[in-house]
Amino acid sequence: MGGPDGERMALAAAGAPARAWRDRRFLVLLALGFSAGVPLPLTAFVLRQWFSEVGVSLTAIGLTALIGLAYSLKFLWSPLLDHAPPPAFRGLGRRRGWLASLQPVLALAILAMGLTDPSVDATLTVALAVLVAFLSASQDIVVDAYRIEVLEERNQGYGLAVYVWGYRGALLASNAGALAVAEVAGWPVAFAYCAALIGVGFLAVMLAPEPAAPPPHRGGWASRIRAAVIDPFADFVRRRHWLAILLFIALFKLGEALAGVMTAPFYRSLGFSRTEVAAVAGVFGLFATLGGALAGGWLVARIGIGRALVLTGMLQMLSNLMYVALDQAGHSVPMLWAQVGVENFTDGLADAAFVAYLSSLTSRAFTATQYALLSSLAAVPLRTVGASAGWLAEGLGWTPFFLLTTVAALPAMGIMLWLLRRLPPEDRAAR
Repeated sequence: MGGPDGERMALAAAGAPARAWRDRRFLVLLALGFSAGVPLPLTAFVLRQWFSEVGVSLTAIGLTALIGLAYSLKFLWSPLLDHAPPPAFRGLGRRRGWLASLQPVLALAILAMGLTDPSVDATLTVALAVLVAFLSASQDIVVDAYRIEVLEERNQGYGLAVYVWGYRGALLASNAGALAVAEVAGWPVAFAYCAALIGVGFLAVMLAPEPAAPPPHRGGWASRIRAAVIDPFADFVRRRHWLAILLFIALFKLGEALAGVMTAPFYRSLGFSRTEVAAVAGVFGLFATLGGALAGGWLVARIGIGRALVLTGMLQMLSNLMYVALDQAGHSVPMLWAQVGVENFTDGLADAAFVAYLSSLTSRAFTATQYALLSSLAAVPLRTVGASAGWLAEGLGWTPFFLLTTVAALPAMGIMLWLLRRLPPEDRAAR
């Protein structure tokens, strides 16, 4: 979002009246957030759980972080989704048409992924997971643009909160839900169940209002390319300290990324069952995250985005020490509850501040391209450095590995402190 600063956005989220639920745009955003969240666990935690059960090595499991590279590179094709007409459902408009074109293909890719057998041919499973990640990232591009364009500026904070709740609900349904279904009926049925969940977003698209389209661009192809690709990036790099901002965005989730890649095999190595992981890491973890997100929104409104990022980032960093405590305790269900609760609550705190920060940096003139660029940078550590997590864990052992993930968060904290001194919240508000 270009105009209002993050503090105003958070206040809008906290003070939105209950009658806003009668506005179907918010229900649509809830459903679209759900549809956007469904595929992520299938290419991450659920896939790694599946691989760890069939005996894939830690190093190979760590490399599955590269499957989601599409989330980091989606800014490359975001101009196409921002400007080109959809391949189907053109009568629905630009944003809804693209969503209606992508979602059925995404559901089919998830279904096909579940029909593979990684114990026989893991390459085919990974190839389909890459396709799921690509389609999911493309859906994210359009949903993020739709979310920003369909609401007035005063409602952006509440719209973001509704979207995040839908997204987190999907993580529960496709993470703990998939593990529970797999326990009863096997992995193919679990993936078929997740494919069906994409239908929630498709139904929302059919019922959603289409944002007002910008006036058609006049000029030749060179002018179109400039408007679609060059202008959004040029707009961002004209800002003060833009390089430091990008470095902070890229490094903020580094420690969490390294630890997150190894969570599923770590729990499995301690002897926790699918049911235990689903109940604690899935169900309880979701509610801890939502509680953290609510507290994070309140914190942003009280102290501003910059200071909230530093505070929540430090808490998120220290929460990785709970992995060390769990490793020392071994197969202890009470300690698992404590580790999941602390980690997810602090992640929710940090996510609330971080997503507000990304949205506040986005110009409404280039919503899809700029937000895709910023959110892609945030995923870079998970998709690149995170791929080495398995190799590090195998070489160091669990306790030294998680101590390393704690230290890895320090550079981002230093950059944000530097930015707060040179670009205080008042300057961003004036901009």
